[in-house]
Amino acid sequence: FSGKDPSKVDRSAAYAARWVAKSLVAAGYCKRVLVQLAYAIGVAEPLSIHLETYGTAKAGYDDEKLLAIVNKNFKLRPYDIIKELNLRRPIYFQTARFGHFGRKDENNNGGFTWEEPKKLVE
Repeated sequence: FSGKDPSKVDRSAAYAARWVAKSLVAAGYCKRVLVQLAYAIGVAEPLSIHLETYGTAKAGYDDEKLLAIVNKNFKLRPYDIIKELNLRRPIYFQTARFGHFGRKDENNNGGFTWEEPKKLVE
């Protein structure tokens, strides 16, 4: 990722995509999901949000229905991601040492907020 600056959307959007995916799986909407976010310079809202569940979506749910749930539950503008995931804290030394995803904060500083699923509403 580019530096330690959460305002750079490559970093913050990667964390947000992980958070969205973990939340969908934890809520039981699917067993696995790929979340893709696309942004443009100077445009706050994502240009595209794409979900791929690889056929693992819960019965009665398709990628479009899941996208509606994502849009209802997550604000995916860079400012909102930084605020929701509290990315202005000094957490980047830890992420640089052992990686960004799939682990807990060993210091119990509330570090890896994107690893905690959000409770979703339909």
